[in-house]
Amino acid sequence: MTRPADLRAVYTAAHDELAVRVLDALPGGTSVLADFVGSAEDPKAALAALRVAGADALAPQAFGAWLGPDDAEAAAQALDVFDPAAGGRSATVAWRDWGFARLLADHAGTAPPPLPAAHPVLADPGVWQSWCRAAAQLAPLSLPGLDGPVHDAVRAQPLALARGSTRALLRRDYPTAARLLRWLAALHGERVPLPVEPAPILDHLTLHAGGGGRLALDLAVARRLLDPTASPV
Repeated sequence: MTRPADLRAVYTAAHDELAVRVLDALPGGTSVLADFVGSAEDPKAALAALRVAGADALAPQAFGAWLGPDDAEAAAQALDVFDPAAGGRSATVAWRDWGFARLLADHAGTAPPPLPAAHPVLADPGVWQSWCRAAAQLAPLSLPGLDGPVHDAVRAQPLALARGSTRALLRRDYPTAARLLRWLAALHGERVPLPVEPAPILDHLTLHAGGGGRLALDLAVARRLLDPTASPV
C-alpha cells in the first residue's frame, strides 16, 4: 500500500519535472505537455502536476507559442480528471483553475470558462501579509492573457506587493519572493508606478535563490514579463 508520504514525493517530482520541461520550452515554444503525460511512469501524477501548475503549464503559449492538438488534449484531460467545477475548492484554487482553463480556451479555440466568485482576501487588503500570501499563490495569473479581477486587485495594491516582496527577500523565502516578483514585473510592463524596482530583485534571486525547476520557471517568467525579448535563463 502506497503511503501518503510516498504519494507526495511522486507528485512533487512530477511537478518539478513539468516545470523543467516548460522552462525548456519557453525560448521556442516546443511541445511538451502530451509527451510529459505520455512518457510518465504514473500518468495520473503527470495529470495532477498539470493541474497544480495550472496556467504555468501553458506559459510558452501565453508568450506566443502555438498549442498543438495533442498538448491541448493533455491539458483538457487534466481539467477533466481533476474537475475544476467540483465543489469544495478554495477561492485560490478556483482562480488558478480558471487561469488554466482560460489559457487553454484561448489557444484551443473553445469557449472561455466563467469567472469564479471574487477572491475574499484579495478583495480586502487590510492585512497586507495575508494579501501577499494570496497574491503569491495566484502568481500563474500574472501571465499575459489572464487580465481580469485578480489582476485588477493586484494592480490596485503596489505598496502591499512591494512590502511582501521585501519581506520575503529578508526572510530568504525565495519561492514567495519569486512569485511576487512576477506580479511586480507584470505591473512594471504596464507602467504602473511601483515603490520598488523589479530588475534588482530578479538579479538578487538569480544569484542567491538556488536551483529547482519551479523557482527557475518563476524567475524565467518574471524575466520575460520585464523584457519579452529576453532569454528565459
